[in-house]
Amino acid sequence: MNTTLAGIDYGTVRIGIALADASVGIASPHATWTRRGEQADAAFFRRLVKEEGIDRFVVGLPIHLDGSESQQSIEARAFGEWLEEITGVPVLFFDERFTSVEADERLAVPGMTKKKKASRRDRIAAQIMLSAFIESGALGDHSPGAID
Repeated sequence: MNTTLAGIDYGTVRIGIALADASVGIASPHATWTRRGEQADAAFFRRLVKEEGIDRFVVGLPIHLDGSESQQSIEARAFGEWLEEITGVPVLFFDERFTSVEADERLAVPGMTKKKKASRRDRIAAQIMLSAFIESGALGDHSPGAID
């Protein structure tokens, strides 16, 4: 049975989304959603679940270097709980330390405008986090630990 995963790089303005078929194990950047309010956000994620056949969400947690949770990780957890409630799809959480930094490094190509980089950064960060989640072997029913 195939499991379709959606990696979420949570943000208060934009949300990066990556998708992966767990049996193949390759995550791909999918979309960047610009938040538009709770109703519009809920409609978008319900439609995403239906159109892409998502079985599980993996929401990235921005963790401090010492392993403690940040204010942003508390917000990401609240978002994940909301996401599970409105879609009915289970949500797991995964350490996303350094994914935005790595995304910026991948986007550091000559000629790419700042606007293009910004529009791609969140979905690339989601792809990096989802790839790390898959590589960690954390496809069971329990929330996995940190990347390191």
